[in-house]
Amino acid sequence: MEFFQTLDYMMLLKAFVVGGLICIVGQILIDKTKLTSARILVIFVTTGVILGGLGIYKYLVDFAGSGATVPLTGFGNALAKGAIEGVKQYGFIGAFTGGITAAAGGIAAAVFFGYIAALIAKPKMKKQ
Repeated sequence: MEFFQTLDYMMLLKAFVVGGLICIVGQILIDKTKLTSARILVIFVTTGVILGGLGIYKYLVDFAGSGATVPLTGFGNALAKGAIEGVKQYGFIGAFTGGITAAAGGIAAAVFFGYIAALIAKPKMKKQ
């Protein structure tokens, strides 16, 4: 019972709303454009990198917690933060290694679950 008393219900609501809004944007891009899923993925990750590199995304993370860090934009933000930290520690080479180091857990999970999904799913071509 103590677990439920320590939950921050307002943070849960903010995470749900922000994560949901990010998903809504993705769904609109899928439904209203001819962009492929891969291009939409790149748009989200690149947006996260740009906003993270400019220091803007941290305000969204502070506001929504996991609602901002779990979606693809959060992955891009992690890459940007890692690259910035890598440059501070290792110089120029850190720009390349820092992002990968910071996002290694997400990369490993994406590879693993992508493999599982490929075994289960039957892909279809998008109508043009």
